[in-house]
Amino acid sequence: MKISWSDFEKVEMRVGTIIQVDDFPEARLPAYQLRIDFGETIGIRKTSAQITKRYNKKQLQGRQVVAVINFPKKQIASFMSECLVLGAVGEENDIVLLSPDSKIENGLRIG
Repeated sequence: MKISWSDFEKVEMRVGTIIQVDDFPEARLPAYQLRIDFGETIGIRKTSAQITKRYNKKQLQGRQVVAVINFPKKQIASFMSECLVLGAVGEENDIVLLSPDSKIENGLRIG
């Protein structure tokens, strides 16, 4: 299915730094709860991510990631997700996070 350029422009993808990683035992599938800093204008957003196969908490702390920040909030078990971290999904739900290859300013828009 093709989308229009105006459809793509509605998706607000931003770079943020993971500042907190917690276990999420209530999740149906193994996941972490993340707090991501998107800079002064956007602030800190929460999300959960099923990335436990490839990443441990220490590897995630301080890592920059790309996330969609303009989805509606979503209740996941007892946790309210406020953004969606992006990654490439491989076999058996092995997710590789999308990240800039150099440290950049939090909140920069992907376009």
